[in-house]
Amino acid sequence: MKLHQYIFHAMLLAVSLKSTAQQASVFLADPTIFQDKGKYYLYGTSSERGFHVYESSDLKTWTQPQDTARRFALKRGESFGKGGFWAPQVFRNKGDYYMAYTADEQIAIAKGPGPLGPFKQTTLKALSGTGRQIDPFIFFDKSGKVYLYHVKLQNGNRIFVTEMKPDLSDIIPGTEKECISASDKWEDTENAKWPVTEGPTVILHKKTYYLIYSANDFRSKDYAVGYATSTSPVGPWKKYEGNPIISRQTVGHNGSGHGDVFMDQMRQMHYVVHTHNSDTRVSPRATATVKLDFKPGKDGVDVLEADGKSFEWLQRAK
Repeated sequence: MKLHQYIFHAMLLAVSLKSTAQQASVFLADPTIFQDKGKYYLYGTSSERGFHVYESSDLKTWTQPQDTARRFALKRGESFGKGGFWAPQVFRNKGDYYMAYTADEQIAIAKGPGPLGPFKQTTLKALSGTGRQIDPFIFFDKSGKVYLYHVKLQNGNRIFVTEMKPDLSDIIPGTEKECISASDKWEDTENAKWPVTEGPTVILHKKTYYLIYSANDFRSKDYAVGYATSTSPVGPWKKYEGNPIISRQTVGHNGSGHGDVFMDQMRQMHYVVHTHNSDTRVSPRATATVKLDFKPGKDGVDVLEADGKSFEWLQRAK
């Protein structure tokens, strides 16, 4: 085989492998992974009827419950919302399981018997707050306080934090504070009239709070992930100079953003992320993971880095 023919066939194989990977992938946008009792549970934006759930024991192959009805961890009609079910977060608190999520551009919290749900509300209601609110992330601080990080749709998508009541029943009025909005060049590559920062996740590492978020419109190929740091859960926040840490340049796929941080059973940190379906299509967005690690940084603040070579699609069981 001549050299140019070999190169051509290699290129076709690469395209074929990429296509096969995406065809076999799980397709969830705004994904989150929750680990519980030796298993991993995956949720994300997936249906106007609620939130699908997948489970895995190895992070490699993902399955759904055989019962079609049980493939929904939360179903419309059993908790707040008629549509727009976006960006869930599942967590455990004092032995109980909860799902925070967006519906009808408001935020709600439902309770369930386990990671598979069903997550329900006795009274179908959203949390208090002003305006349109999306993308919740509940953070339990070492101080004992509970914070709700979320996005307000006002003059762009802006990330806010507010303190919550200890029983998670609602927010504490008067505690709301803006964290960040799009101001850096990488966060608004198209100079949009409605700049976007969204999808917050917060972690605490060595007395420093890391606010991990996505920027640009999710339909942009430059949708990407960066972070900001603070010595307090309410800020002020300093954006990392090396942002973005996950982007099409680092993982090789357009629209890589809006996920969540989780630890595997070996204590390796990961970020679960969605990407565009292909170079020409946004949806359905495919789900993947990327490894994260802390590296020594200046001024005693460690740098959060993503290993682009670790990018891996989440595969459905065949």
